[in-house]
Amino acid sequence: MNYREHPWMGVFAATLCAFAEDESVDEEGLRAYIGDLCAVEGLKGLVCNGHTGEIMSLRSAERAEVTRIFADEVEKSSKGLKVISGVSAEGSLPAIDEAANAKEAGADAILLMPPHHWLRFGRSSRTAVGFFEDVAEGAGVDIIVHQYPAWTKAGYSLEEMLEIIKIPRVVCIKMGTRDMARWLWDYEQLKAARPELSIITCHDEYLLPTLLEAGDGALIGFAGFAPELMVNLVQACLDGDLKAAKNAQRTVAPLARLIYSFGEPGSGAHQRMKVAKWLLGEFSSPVFRRPLRPLSNKHIDAIRKGLQAIGLKTVN
Repeated sequence: MNYREHPWMGVFAATLCAFAEDESVDEEGLRAYIGDLCAVEGLKGLVCNGHTGEIMSLRSAERAEVTRIFADEVEKSSKGLKVISGVSAEGSLPAIDEAANAKEAGADAILLMPPHHWLRFGRSSRTAVGFFEDVAEGAGVDIIVHQYPAWTKAGYSLEEMLEIIKIPRVVCIKMGTRDMARWLWDYEQLKAARPELSIITCHDEYLLPTLLEAGDGALIGFAGFAPELMVNLVQACLDGDLKAAKNAQRTVAPLARLIYSFGEPGSGAHQRMKVAKWLLGEFSSPVFRRPLRPLSNKHIDAIRKGLQAIGLKTVN
């Protein structure tokens, strides 16, 4: 099936979350941001409560409320975008609860993160696969696998992913191994096992080489920041138009260097992204929730000058 027709292929924007000065969710600002994203042609879906959306600093009820706001605004837009809500929990039972809450709030699927105590202690393969089995059965919602970097103890091996994708509720893998030696091999083996499965990249920092080698789309925070640019770049890659892809990359590269500073996506990059979006007048506030502290005025001014240097107009 062509990526334009497949429900889980194409560009999915991992979104920011708007906060007021007192760190409460800024519903008005969030709705305005969602409305802007819904107006972008070519996006397949919006992902709330991801790392870009500061899931770790949101209370459980707030995660459900953010999902509800997204579902409401997407329904108003009549664009048919998918709504995906991130789920992060340390055990199967709380993950089932979070997933069920997301489904009730209007999510079409969840982005299921691995329990973060695995990062410290590791886990067995049976535990890893069983976690997906538990949530799929307990919540009855479609699941996007969040594959963590290969260097962590939470990343799934190819053998584990081949077992995970046997679960019918698993519809997509957000592939974040950040190991290019594995990328094509894993893609080929997973596709051979389940051809209709969507395998999409989350490698914001080297999106072009990832997609030119293999991939069915992208689920990236950069699409929540510069959605039109990401749609142009990803679709050119998926269409096999190398010239158009490289032209798009020339526009994306200086902006990506400003946000990601030659590194992986992380809280620092997400903070720079939110501040940059606010400086451009495209986001209601630069506020990040604690424990992160505000960027210094010097740092904000450097971002402002960086945006201006590549021809973008700042209003804040």
